[in-house]
Amino acid sequence: MNVEPSQRAASSFWTIMIAVFFGNFMASLSTTTINVALPIFMDDFQASLNTVQWMLSGFMMATGIIAPIIGFMGDKWSYKRLYVIALAGFTLSSLLCTFAWSIESLIVFRILQGLFSGIIMPTTMTIIYQTIEKPKQAVAVSLWSVAAMLAPALGPTIGGWLAEIYGWKSLFIMNAPIGIIAVIAAAKFIPNYRLSSGIKLDWIGFGAVLVGTSALLVAFSEAHQWGWAGWQTLGMIAAGIVVLFYFVRRTLRVSNPLLNLRVLKIPRFTYGLILNCCITVSLYAGTLLVPIFMQNIKGESSFATGMAMLPGTLAMVLVSLAVGRLYGKIGPSRLILLGLLLMGIATWELSHAGVATSTLFITVWVAIRYMGIGFSNMPVTNAAMSAVPSVNSGHASAVMNWIRQGTSALSISLFSSILSSQTIAHLSAGGVDKTGALSLSVQDVFHLGTMIIIVSLPLTLLLRKPKAAVTT
Repeated sequence: MNVEPSQRAASSFWTIMIAVFFGNFMASLSTTTINVALPIFMDDFQASLNTVQWMLSGFMMATGIIAPIIGFMGDKWSYKRLYVIALAGFTLSSLLCTFAWSIESLIVFRILQGLFSGIIMPTTMTIIYQTIEKPKQAVAVSLWSVAAMLAPALGPTIGGWLAEIYGWKSLFIMNAPIGIIAVIAAAKFIPNYRLSSGIKLDWIGFGAVLVGTSALLVAFSEAHQWGWAGWQTLGMIAAGIVVLFYFVRRTLRVSNPLLNLRVLKIPRFTYGLILNCCITVSLYAGTLLVPIFMQNIKGESSFATGMAMLPGTLAMVLVSLAVGRLYGKIGPSRLILLGLLLMGIATWELSHAGVATSTLFITVWVAIRYMGIGFSNMPVTNAAMSAVPSVNSGHASAVMNWIRQGTSALSISLFSSILSSQTIAHLSAGGVDKTGALSLSVQDVFHLGTMIIIVSLPLTLLLRKPKAAVTT
């Protein structure tokens, strides 16, 4: 890797991390800030819930669609330049959202915002592994994880407060000052470097992954409306699988693939990726279920809901910072196991929450759950990425983000669908009103979340000792 001399002097661990933190935090924050403001968008634009929900699913689809091409763009133009462009684009698209004249235009601007957000997260991870020296990478990833996990967890609190006091436009305006600071910091502190040159875009592969990913994400996003057994859902899933199967076969045959899937031949990376997806599912399940429980079952305001989740957010930050120091001493396996156990116990306890459950009970167990995420997220990410050669870290990061975003879209759609179907089932069984049926349905989904964590526990044993990286 060639770093320009003028940049080497100006760049250090903390200046690079500041540049990475601002952008990563901003991009991650926008994934959940609008969750608690959906009723406001419905009222202001006179739109249905099914239409307004595309602000969430459209954003998530965009982050997943753009992920496979990030490795190519980073290798072609350098990850620093790609990061600066993405930050500027995200800031501009956030401002465009404030000028939306209809719900359709707002959804379009949100999708544009999602495209740039989908570039920022894997790019910042790649910059860490390509510019930070190896002994400091664990600490660097713990700080990266703080931004990646703190922002979505903090989103409902910030979003509820801003929306109630200043209106929905404030949710997008707040990105402007953060974005400007992030662009300046990235341009000044991240060194100029490039690991590859002269590569060409595999247009056929790009088209295949675009069509396949879009088909699956649309199916997952609309399954709650079409029905999981509906012909539209099954047809889109089948089409997506077939096209992506072709993409995988092509990727493994061409010399310069769009997305280097050969990194999945590295066992440690693959095991870490699976665990990362389980943790991501757990995080987004909490951000979906807790607000529904607090607002629709207990009748709390969006701000009160955010405040109930705030202690857990702060606990997760403190734990994540401590884990960065502990990683080098005890390794990833024990930290991940502890984190998954805390997540499993807390999720199981939350599955017993009912109409009469106190806010304190929810706050305590959400905090313990977030502490578990804090213990496990960074070690999983670093254990996976550190097994990949530096020259392929961009593609590994893109693969991780692509699969993780797809998993997030699937989990949210799946949980929403189960929540809806179980509520109808409990109402049909009789003996409970609509609120009671919804409460039982939330319990059912938390039971499923507990099972996912239990199934993932054995994978921690496979991360005990690093294995030699496979040359790709």
